Amino acid sequence: MSEGTMQRRVERDQRAKRLNRVLVCAAAVPVMLVAAGCSSDSGSGDSTDKAAEAAASASSSPSPTVQAAAYDKLPEPCKALSKKTLKDLVPKSKSGKEGKSDDISTRAGCSWDSLDNNGVKGSQFRWLNVSMLRFESDVNRGPADKQAQAYYEKQVQEAQAAEDAKGVKSESVAGTGDQATAVHYDLKKKEGTFKQQTIVARVENVVVTLDYNGAGLAGDKTPDEGDLLKDAKKAVKEAVDAVSTANGKGGGAADGAPSAGASESSKPSKSPSKSASKEASDESSKGASASPSEKPASKS
Repeated sequence: MSEGTMQRRVERDQRAKRLNRVLVCAAAVPVMLVAAGCSSDSGSGDSTDKAAEAAASASSSPSPTVQAAAYDKLPEPCKALSKKTLKDLVPKSKSGKEGKSDDISTRAGCSWDSLDNNGVKGSQFRWLNVSMLRFESDVNRGPADKQAQAYYEKQVQEAQAAEDAKGVKSESVAGTGDQATAVHYDLKKKEGTFKQQTIVARVENVVVTLDYNGAGLAGDKTPDEGDLLKDAKKAVKEAVDAVSTANGKGGGAADGAPSAGASESSKPSKSPSKSASKEASDESSKGASASPSEKPASKS
């Protein structure tokens, strides 16, 4: 074999080896791509699983909660006091005047007035008002009883700061709801001296405000403040008991028999109740209305 022939054979062998290496590399590329693809899918699956786990954890976290309100209704305001109590406090009153309310399950009130005319000896005037405001629990405003307590304190402060009040006195009232305060003072008016009694009581998430005043007109004697306060305490206890009874929590009128409205509570409104906090800002202005002469106290 000539030297040229051998040289050509060597060159052919070298070209064949290079071709084999190219083919081997080409065959390896798809395998690498497949491996890379599997690796990519595995990473994507891990991310998806972690996202799903995070979402499930978030959904399983408890939502903010607040303790439910103890009372969800109010009694009929004009039947919250027994007939006997009304006869004692406002003997000449024929019927109560119910205050206007957008939702009687949240706000209710009633007023009575009595004028006992004694001819030339003058006359005895009495005015009685009961207003009730119920609060609902809310995750933003807090538990209903805490809202009611704040409103209770505000009502007491306003009674103590009544305009033109003389000789303001305050005292706690035992055995009436969760807390109760009586505020009493004199109001000098052209008709005579009015003895004002305001008692604010809270039972759970309901605040009851009772106003009772009396005066001797046209020369009749001024009523005894102690007697008026005693009657007011009796009446506010009945009103508080009526709230509890309307919600199936027991209670009853102070004279031992359930009050006329205690066994027959008002029906809750079919529409959602308005925010009690918003209603509290309106004070008691939507309670039973009275003319200035009937209600010498400027705030209740």
